[in-house]
Amino acid sequence: MTTTFGAAAASSAVFADPRIQIQTFQTSPCGLASAFRHRGGINHGLRRTSSINVVRAVNTPVKPETVVETKRSKVEIIKENSNFIRFPLNEELLTETPNINESATQIIKFHGSYQQTNRDERGTKSYSFMLRTKNPCGKVPYQLYLVMDDLADKFGIKTLRLTTRQTFQLHGVLKKDLKTVMSTIIRNMGSTLGACGDLNRNVLAPAAPLAKKDYLFAQETAENIAALLTPQSGFYYDMWVDGEKIMSAEPPEVVEARNDNSHGTNFPDSPEPIYGTQFLPRKFKIAVTVPTDNSVDILTNDIGVVVVSDKKGEPQGFNIYVGGGMGRTHRQEATFPRLAEPLGYVPKEDILYAIKAIVVTQRENGRRDDRKYSRMKYLISSWGIEKFRSVVEQYYGKKFEPFRELPEWDFQSYLGWHEQGDGHLYYGIHIDSGRVKGVMKQTLREIIEKYKLNVRITPNQNLVLCDICRSWRRPIGAALAQCGLLEPRLVDPLNLTAMACPALPLCPLAITEAERGMPDLLKRVRALFEKVGLKYNESIVVRVTGCPNGCARPYMAELGFVGDGPNSYQLWLGGTPNQTSLAKCFMDKIKLQDLEKVLEPLFYHWKRDRKAKESFGDFTNRTGFETLKGLVETWEGLPDTSRRLHNLKLFTDRQTYEAMEKLAKLENKTAHALAMEVIRNYVADQQNGKSE
Repeated sequence: MTTTFGAAAASSAVFADPRIQIQTFQTSPCGLASAFRHRGGINHGLRRTSSINVVRAVNTPVKPETVVETKRSKVEIIKENSNFIRFPLNEELLTETPNINESATQIIKFHGSYQQTNRDERGTKSYSFMLRTKNPCGKVPYQLYLVMDDLADKFGIKTLRLTTRQTFQLHGVLKKDLKTVMSTIIRNMGSTLGACGDLNRNVLAPAAPLAKKDYLFAQETAENIAALLTPQSGFYYDMWVDGEKIMSAEPPEVVEARNDNSHGTNFPDSPEPIYGTQFLPRKFKIAVTVPTDNSVDILTNDIGVVVVSDKKGEPQGFNIYVGGGMGRTHRQEATFPRLAEPLGYVPKEDILYAIKAIVVTQRENGRRDDRKYSRMKYLISSWGIEKFRSVVEQYYGKKFEPFRELPEWDFQSYLGWHEQGDGHLYYGIHIDSGRVKGVMKQTLREIIEKYKLNVRITPNQNLVLCDICRSWRRPIGAALAQCGLLEPRLVDPLNLTAMACPALPLCPLAITEAERGMPDLLKRVRALFEKVGLKYNESIVVRVTGCPNGCARPYMAELGFVGDGPNSYQLWLGGTPNQTSLAKCFMDKIKLQDLEKVLEPLFYHWKRDRKAKESFGDFTNRTGFETLKGLVETWEGLPDTSRRLHNLKLFTDRQTYEAMEKLAKLENKTAHALAMEVIRNYVADQQNGKSE
């Protein structure tokens, strides 16, 4: 899909030479003169072969130009007037009201916070703030984990939320407590700077603490990219720790790349050399990984970086993807999710310069008039990858090398027990929708505090305990099982890959439920699997969001639910288990109570008509949506259901099955689900008994 964007498209059509650009959407308040002045390293001369019409027009006497102010969104004006992301937040925090005004609400996002209200409550609005941390690679020192756990109890809603971008979200913080919470995080090796807002967000990397060269290099690169693109003007520390300088050593190569202006990337006299006063047009997301490991959903990012190693396993450089993004708007076809595409290869010593060049290209050319179209994916869709590459190369100062061949991608969850490769173990814990609460929260705290375990958050909302001595394995496993955090082999496979955004009651953008509705939704999917005869060990990737913004990446799911009304969802089909295929909208406005009418025929025909080892996503893509819709519309129920076979792996005779089914109905469960629950509880009790 290609979308043409007004003046920006018109100017690019007139000027064939990519080195000559009329900046339709300014990042500097100083106007065109400043914009051209700061590009010191670019040759602005005209090429005779491609600019004849332009030269003729310049030499022709014309009327004095009428300066027409470029249309900008309200947020762009707020940023320009904010004194580098300070005003009016600095004044609003001093007022006695429980909330902040609209402009401050936009500014506080750059500090890592959103203003929210409890939408379950009626009448007077109950204001609070959600804080999101910045944790490159998902790395969390054990001291910071304990601090976040404390803050959740003292100032939040007594839960921690693990996000799809490897960070914490802390909900329910009151305005009067913001400075206390923020300063505590900062002084305990944490940060929320840039976790939200129009700048680079948290940089993803595989969460596994593997002692392998490529993994270590990927994680180091992710941390360097995060440092490169961290704001420099000090607004964050001015606001929350009264300007106190928090010392953190940066690698010299990061400082050098940030300060380099040999190709006109920087604002030389600005406290924000890369971002300027306007920062980026919209949020910006980057992930780094190694070949085959798609634990980071690499193709959903603005930039995807893949380590390329030689035959000896030594990292040599990086493949770079660009243009991914999930967000869209209902009933506006010009907005869409998009997969990233190959840009090229760079040697390892150039990666920071290449990343900076891509970011600056988006900064200078991304739309700033309508935020629905401000992500870099729309710029690339409008320009095409060839033009985009050409402009990036002007800022990079080199040509990109050809993209290196990569093996097939595979989703890695890192759940369960694994060797780190340095004599220690790590253990990946599945946590439903990333919500750490109740007994599990207390148990995790006790384990992390007792053994001083650093942790990592995964892009699938799970938690990895790192650096575990072998002698600790049994007591840790027993304690986790006792609080309900079972080994992955004892968890329903549907749950292991499912994701949901928080949605209601706190997210202001939510149209309907996601996290709170996920447990029941998965039970209904499992019941349908059992009904049509699918085995318990079979699974599909299910993701749910309460709105179309795509925080849980539903457009990559085999079965994606996107809220489009109260108790109503769009159904997206066609993603694949390894997260390399974009789903498509199958149906709109499916009411929650009608899900079985749609899903039962789909699951039945998948079981009956699939090829060997064909995933549900591949089956829906091969069959085609028109055929699938016909199957749904003509569905009259399972054929000859009275002769349906029961799952003999659990029930060896009909009498046992019928007895279990009767008990299950009392708890609104399936016989299979209740039997598995009994088995899991028995195993947990046995594990606990062995540890005593």
